[in-house]
Amino acid sequence: MGTYFPLLLVIATAATGLVWLLDVLVLQKRRLAALAVAGVEDVGDTDTRPKETGVQASELVRPIAVEYSISFFPVLLLVLVLRSFLAEPFQIPTGSMIPSLAVGDFILVNKYSYGIRLPVLGTRVIDMGEPKRGEVMVFIPPHEDEYFIKRIVGLPGDRVRYENKTLYINDVEQPRSFVANIPPTRPRYQVYSEKLGVAEHLIHLSPYREGGPDEWVVPEGHYFMMGDNRDQSSDSREWGFVSEDEIIGKAVAIWLHKEPGFNMPTLARNGLIR
Repeated sequence: MGTYFPLLLVIATAATGLVWLLDVLVLQKRRLAALAVAGVEDVGDTDTRPKETGVQASELVRPIAVEYSISFFPVLLLVLVLRSFLAEPFQIPTGSMIPSLAVGDFILVNKYSYGIRLPVLGTRVIDMGEPKRGEVMVFIPPHEDEYFIKRIVGLPGDRVRYENKTLYINDVEQPRSFVANIPPTRPRYQVYSEKLGVAEHLIHLSPYREGGPDEWVVPEGHYFMMGDNRDQSSDSREWGFVSEDEIIGKAVAIWLHKEPGFNMPTLARNGLIR
């Protein structure tokens, strides 16, 4: 369902809300008038008098469609408000953010950290804050209508350079320190601790792949995103910059984890996202 779910939720909420409003303004008055004509004080008595007055029993009760719409509307409205303006859950489908986020992590995304946005349209209507370098963000990339999650590397106006697997921002090398080879002999990848803006986090690098040199200048209103699994990530190095209008929210916490297959979810990885 992907990015179409918010649109479907808005449509369902609007449709059930219109039916509820129609019932309050029109249908309910018609039922009350029919009850008065039938001389019935309780809808439960509709088996007797309608036949004598010519009023159909169906005129005295809500249609099934109206009944369901009225029941579902407050639930859909609550879900819409929560998902659009407060928080939304997501599941991590790929390993591009390893080791910070693993496949099967269920995360919580703050929807108001970067401003209150209209559902579906994504237009920011209330400023609450700006994305900061080093934060993990959910967004829709320019090349695909799907949700992606990466770390913010370049802000509007930044010059980003990636050379020999080293990250430079505005010609300043971003500090990092070696942590471990995994495994210790013939490593498949190396673990580094990187300091990037507000975040100090771990990244994975492959010792057998070259990196760069490449350079980008981030245009206004856009962001440069990279995965923490640097050599196994499809990110801004491949498909370009992320527009401010395509921001979904800030990833703040892991609340559940489920290994692939028939495994029970666990709380083994729950905690804040750095």
